[in-house]
Amino acid sequence: MCGIAGAVARHVDDELLKQRVFTMTEALRHRGPDSAGFVDAPGVSLGVRRLAIIDVEHGDQPLFSEDRQVITIANCEIYNYVELREQLIRRGHTFATRSDAEVIVHLYEKHGAAFVEQLRGMFAIALWDARRRRLLLARDRMGEKPLYLLETSDALYFASEMKALVASGVASRELDPVAIDHFLHYSFVPEPRTAIRGIRKLPAATWLTLDLDDWKSEERRYWNIEDAPPIATDPVIAVRERLDDIADIVVRSDVPVGIALSGGLDSTAIAALVAKKGIARCISVGYPGRPDNDESGFAKETARALALPFTRVELQASDVASTFEDLVARQDDPIADIAAAGYAAVAWAAHETGTKVLLQGQGGDELFWGYPWVVDAAKKTRRKNRLVFYELTPQYEAAERLWGDDAASVFTRPFDREHPDIAITSLICETYLRCNGLAQADRLSMSYSVEPRNPFLDHRLVETVIGLRKHSSDVRLPPKTWLREAARDLVPAAVLARPKRGFRPPAVEWRAEVFARHGEKLIDGRLAASGLIDRKLLRKFASPRRRQMLLAFPLLVLELWCRAF
Repeated sequence: MCGIAGAVARHVDDELLKQRVFTMTEALRHRGPDSAGFVDAPGVSLGVRRLAIIDVEHGDQPLFSEDRQVITIANCEIYNYVELREQLIRRGHTFATRSDAEVIVHLYEKHGAAFVEQLRGMFAIALWDARRRRLLLARDRMGEKPLYLLETSDALYFASEMKALVASGVASRELDPVAIDHFLHYSFVPEPRTAIRGIRKLPAATWLTLDLDDWKSEERRYWNIEDAPPIATDPVIAVRERLDDIADIVVRSDVPVGIALSGGLDSTAIAALVAKKGIARCISVGYPGRPDNDESGFAKETARALALPFTRVELQASDVASTFEDLVARQDDPIADIAAAGYAAVAWAAHETGTKVLLQGQGGDELFWGYPWVVDAAKKTRRKNRLVFYELTPQYEAAERLWGDDAASVFTRPFDREHPDIAITSLICETYLRCNGLAQADRLSMSYSVEPRNPFLDHRLVETVIGLRKHSSDVRLPPKTWLREAARDLVPAAVLARPKRGFRPPAVEWRAEVFARHGEKLIDGRLAASGLIDRKLLRKFASPRRRQMLLAFPLLVLELWCRAF
């Protein structure tokens, strides 16, 4: 797992290009504190910071094909690298390391850009084909790993985080008004846009090639969640088989692996699946006085039952407020989710305990109907024969009254009227999961040099769920029926019987403390200077009433983000 950066250009001085890429790479040091690597050629510069997980001693990047004509830097964890490596060796390929990333160059030699279809895992890849003078960029299917792009008439820059592009001086730092409008409605910026004009994200499940000699590019989506073929079998058996399958390979690591554990079904099921496969510890977050929404006690019981070490981090409102500016900067994208403080605390605890890999339960709610409003969206879409989605959330409803409903166009799209529940599953994965949950999981964990892994997002498990749903919909069953039944023999009965809580921090108290410390920064701050938001409104929301918090909190996050960037 790494941070990668690079550029290809024409009519740009090679030394200037090299210096820019060096600056970008250094801005990603937190993502890869263990080593740095660079490779340069006329019109090309690539840089990488490595977090050593597989083949710690010998797996430094860049990595090369046998003739050194194919070169890769990759922010990746290829879960099936052992199987791929064995196949490639049988076909005559020679490996210089045991790194999971080295399979990339050899697969490319055989399959070209289609090599990405062989990979099982999470990845953002840059590959330089010296013979063809071609750059290839690729991103994993579910969008776990980010890749930001900045394109000009004579150059293409890319990096694992937006702050690296900003640090290099090639980005304008100018806010994108459309992206800001979307942010105020959704509390995140839907991909591929970013908050900064001129910077975009390479879409998930997409590869891009650019030939330097004729400066021709091609961008192609290689996978779509909705294309999974129907599966006619027992859903519980099929889901359990996929869970067992991913559990065997998602823990591959040469460094300690832990799990972010709550008291809920998702993380408990993962913990039980991998407990005997080398997990180092469980980490949970709690709150002073152990209120009802503190699940760390349940998590401790699970850890004890699985004979795993347990670490509890206690978060006070004053801690959240005092570190909030730093938290916003670590997120890279503006994301107005107060729960980020809990995710950051777990990542910090993992770092402090020497746990370099952290399994998480991201995706369980999105795949198995864990959110009531998403269930409502699927049911209403079927009744109304049109797509109903984010407009059902309290955040969007509040923003629509103040800012209008132009942002609804983000989710206006054709869909298969026979399977509206699949369209809704696809949308929740492409938006809230990818742009909020996964963005936080990646940026916050990697800001502490910890690699997050999300077993529920294995694409074979995702395809299985969608295929089963095409044959027989589960949207009218109780929430998470398929997952609950698939994990019934793994998870304590108390967890199965417990109502869904989700990660519910003391949000009201936390937000109040954050505004008490930082609210005045909305007055005559960066947003006021930008002219995008009315100054009177900013002054009003500097000390918001409780019912105004859904509108005020995103504004404060955006103000602090602007100051950081």
